[in-house]
Amino acid sequence: MNEEKKVLLIGADGQLGNDLKRVLKNVIPLTHNDIEICDTGRMESIIEEQKPDIIINTSAFHKVDLCEDSVEESFKVNAHAVKKLAEICKQKNTVLVHISTDYVFDGKKGSSYVENDHPNPLNVYGKSKLAGENFIREALERYFIIRTSGLYGVGGPGRKRSSFVELMLRLGGEGKPLKVVDDQVLTPTYTKELAEHIAKLITTEEYGIFHITNNGECSWFEFAKEIFKLAGLNPDLSTTTTEEFGAKAKRPLYSVLENSSLKRLNMDSMSSWQDALKKYLIERDIIKKEFNS
Repeated sequence: MNEEKKVLLIGADGQLGNDLKRVLKNVIPLTHNDIEICDTGRMESIIEEQKPDIIINTSAFHKVDLCEDSVEESFKVNAHAVKKLAEICKQKNTVLVHISTDYVFDGKKGSSYVENDHPNPLNVYGKSKLAGENFIREALERYFIIRTSGLYGVGGPGRKRSSFVELMLRLGGEGKPLKVVDDQVLTPTYTKELAEHIAKLITTEEYGIFHITNNGECSWFEFAKEIFKLAGLNPDLSTTTTEEFGAKAKRPLYSVLENSSLKRLNMDSMSSWQDALKKYLIERDIIKKEFNS
């Protein structure tokens, strides 16, 4: 992709969207106020007016537990709106980049998932995201489906930070006892590094499904422990199980993604999850840069 190619970014005010906006050239950033992905007419008119070469869709209904009670809304946003967007891209001969999730897998494999492993989502969110993936694959030949997990990032100006990292920083500073599940294993991912890899990937014509996460794996409890260690917090932290925690949506117990397609292209320079967390806490000015040296 040369610099003249125009990128339309849907969801530019989210965590990933904000970082994509910073690393992409010739980008038209659209926030939720600019465009509602389910508003097909508005979507078509913007695409017709802007004539982008590439569309990146970061929007999603991603509140996993809420999705269980909002099945229709979940599929409306995560599947049917994506289907329409893919159809528009086909009509306009536009490349579509779509963000998906580790929750398309059931966690029963016992080792990290590669791109061609068979999905089997356990919850409504995962099922709706997989449906969106399938609609894209049916409609298009030129697409990038990016599966990732456990996202955290600075986000856009004025937006409330709502990641697990920020939740732990807030709760850890309140001095109350904390319980975090230790039987769900994943790879938390820093949106700044994810955005940088997406920006590089779309300069290629290596279309298809890509797993892009930071490297390594941890439980949510291990992630929380590392957050507190780096931030200099010492809350009363203990483990719990998924069953004891009792979340409404069922989650995979092991959803680590292997960046195998990136590695095949010699493009996987994602940090370990520990180093990525340090970089984020430095960006947030929670710890000093010398800490990372």
